[in-house]
Amino acid sequence: MATSKLQAFWNHPAGPRTIHFWAPTFKWGLSIANVADFSKPPETLSYPMQLVVACSGLIWGRYGTVITPKLESCEC
Repeated sequence: MATSKLQAFWNHPAGPRTIHFWAPTFKWGLSIANVADFSKPPETLSYPMQLVVACSGLIWGRYGTVITPKLESCEC
């Protein structure tokens, strides 16, 4: 039973073999790493990391305002 669920997950059109799985996974990873920086003193913050988070937010924000859903179920 577990094997069939794992195989279904692996072969899913938005599963781990596609960008649709990994892009949000890495974005969440960046966000979690950024939240971990809240407790650090300002002198030890990673400026390249902050730049990556800001650029990623700008890119996804722009993408979110430009995309046009193709499925009626996605049009809220």
